[in-house]
Amino acid sequence: MFNETYTLSNGVKIPKLGLGTWFIDDSVVADAVKSAVKLGYRLIDTAQAYGNEAGVGKGVLTCGVPREEIFVTSKVAAEAKTYEDAKKSIDETLEKMGLDYLDLMIIHSPQPWVEFREDKRYFEENKQVWKALEDAYEEGKLKAIGVSNFLKDDLDNILSDCKVKPMVNQILMHISNTDLDLVDYCKKNDILVEAYSPIAHGEILNQPQIKAIADKYKVSVPQLCIRYTIQMGTVSLPKTANPDHMKTNADVDFEISAEDMETLKNFEKIDNYGESSGFPVYGGKL
Repeated sequence: MFNETYTLSNGVKIPKLGLGTWFIDDSVVADAVKSAVKLGYRLIDTAQAYGNEAGVGKGVLTCGVPREEIFVTSKVAAEAKTYEDAKKSIDETLEKMGLDYLDLMIIHSPQPWVEFREDKRYFEENKQVWKALEDAYEEGKLKAIGVSNFLKDDLDNILSDCKVKPMVNQILMHISNTDLDLVDYCKKNDILVEAYSPIAHGEILNQPQIKAIADKYKVSVPQLCIRYTIQMGTVSLPKTANPDHMKTNADVDFEISAEDMETLKNFEKIDNYGESSGFPVYGGKL
């Protein structure tokens, strides 16, 4: 699995499977990164909002694998909505991480988190942030640029007035929550979809029908979920600091049948993410 990659619209290769680091504390994330790299992971995903960029950078620089062999992603904070704020934040991320460049930098959200999915769309502000990403890309600070949590009209806004098209859109995507129209729209525009929370922040483990399909393939539910996102043609970003889970998450060299993929694509939507429901990306409000 670790050797499999997609090719972004600018020719940059990105691994199909990566390590998400949301909720992994800065004090322990370096060890998590090193464990992941030792197992074979080559894509590490962080964000300014996670508060662990320094630790991720330390892990990348001390893991024993050349920097150029690791694909490092971070995200401009959702609240940075001016050109100057975004430009400053990109430089601060590089400084915190101790890196000369990032392989991918994306806008974390089209709106500040306290206004996520509300009426104000920040179209003009996002164009400013995008311009900052374009400039950093042209300066060589970023090897690729993209967005996260963007809906079709958010993407249209950028595509209507950009020099460099977004190369990725990182979205909440898992069995029981797959926006097929948005995924298709991204593919038509040569925007690679990245799936965060592919295991639905753990809530998917409570679905007996999904467990039955996983049993059919003699795999765990998390393995089925990760394989599903990869077969959907997306980058899968499961989050864990546990090396045992990292190992099993990568053991997904099996094939889900076309019939089962249709069942999983259209599985009844999860309407409750348990203790995580309060986060904006899961439908909650800060």
